[in-house]
Amino acid sequence: MGDQILNAMWTTMKNVFRPKTTEILPWKQTRKRRERYRSTFALVHNDLGEEACIGCKMCEKICPSDIITVVAGGRKESPVTGKKRGYADDFILDLNACIVCELCVQVCPEDAILHLTVPQGPGYTREDLVLTMDKLYDNEKRDAASWGTGTGLVAMQDPKRGLEPPKPKPEAKGDKS
Repeated sequence: MGDQILNAMWTTMKNVFRPKTTEILPWKQTRKRRERYRSTFALVHNDLGEEACIGCKMCEKICPSDIITVVAGGRKESPVTGKKRGYADDFILDLNACIVCELCVQVCPEDAILHLTVPQGPGYTREDLVLTMDKLYDNEKRDAASWGTGTGLVAMQDPKRGLEPPKPKPEAKGDKS
């Protein structure tokens, strides 16, 4: 028993004077995220300023975690073009169980849902990580969309074109996290 105590004391004293190998984190500096970093989602508007989501529920059907709920609003006349088109009345995405597989982005025929390259921010309750339609459209204003859109990701799979990602957009204003 006495030998064990002396052995433990010797090991402790030997390690007290060993040089430190840990590195202080640069708290004042933010590291640049990689090009393919994805963390949260946004719903976007199309070129005409309308909601791009047509309520087709393809993202809801393909989601392996079953975290997307889309309530289709049916076909209504567009105030911009005057043509009938589909709308979504409600869109809910639960980040609590999202595995960030990007299938919802790939399958969207209108490129209405995108991944963002900025983190969502901390959630202090589970409800903070449930993205409603309003939160998703607010995320569009963060202007930090990932390079991967549905049509871009499908085009990458074209054997004629190769597996090159599209050229990244210039860094957004708030994209320093």
